[in-house]
Amino acid sequence: MYDPVHLRTFLAVAQTLSFTQAARRLSLRQSTVSQHVRRLETATGRALFTRDTHSVELTEDGEAMLGFARSILEAHERASAFFTGTRLRGRLRFGASEDFVLTRLPETLETFRHEHPEVDLELTVELSGTLHEQLADGALDLVLAKRRPNDRHGEMVWRDELAWIGAPGLRLDPDRPVPLILFPPPGITRARALDVLERQGRAWRIACTSGSLNGLVAAARAGLGVMAHARGLIPPGLVRLRGGGLPELGAVDFVLLQGRHRGAGTQEAAQALASAILASGDRLRSRG
Repeated sequence: MYDPVHLRTFLAVAQTLSFTQAARRLSLRQSTVSQHVRRLETATGRALFTRDTHSVELTEDGEAMLGFARSILEAHERASAFFTGTRLRGRLRFGASEDFVLTRLPETLETFRHEHPEVDLELTVELSGTLHEQLADGALDLVLAKRRPNDRHGEMVWRDELAWIGAPGLRLDPDRPVPLILFPPPGITRARALDVLERQGRAWRIACTSGSLNGLVAAARAGLGVMAHARGLIPPGLVRLRGGGLPELGAVDFVLLQGRHRGAGTQEAAQALASAILASGDRLRSRG
């Protein structure tokens, strides 16, 4: 009833909230993406997206289809792997940014290890900027991280808005420097936060610096200041802050980037893990 090709297209649109970005991810024409979505909507008898010239949003039925689409595609992949008898081998060095420490990424990695037990998966958790550097140096094979400003490399997993977050009830005095809770350089959100404040002419001071997301969250929960963070990944105990004269932070792209692979086994393993992450991209935005 539901064509796997149409379901993959649906997931790509749901994760990027863009028919254009989904077309790029799948190497399809935008008209083909629209056709796949229409055919899936015809098969379900329900509208899965509301869309206009400026935005794309999931309907309530579209949200329900997310879970069904993932389950169908995961079953399809397991059956395909079983009957083709393919077994991946090799060492895969995977880097994930600190943003994913509190998400359900571990569940995706656990499933990957279960399905590919002969792949030696080595995980590195670091700042996005550091992961970009390690990938360029050949120290990693696959990276899931925020994209650098004005960079067009990488396969988009999803686009999110950056938001100022902090402890509930925290109030900022617009006449005093903004107390910032930041990753150290080369953190991408750090650079964005400082840039927008500088362009606004707003004074700031550093209240806490930590290379660990858990360290930043602890400082924010204590009310020491505010931090810039992806709106879809706000940690428990913190809320989005509005007012106080804080400038908009803009959007951020989470992408997958593949490095220079040392052999066919590593390249195949990297592609398999990238496919698993892309298939579960929307699920990564929920907390583990």
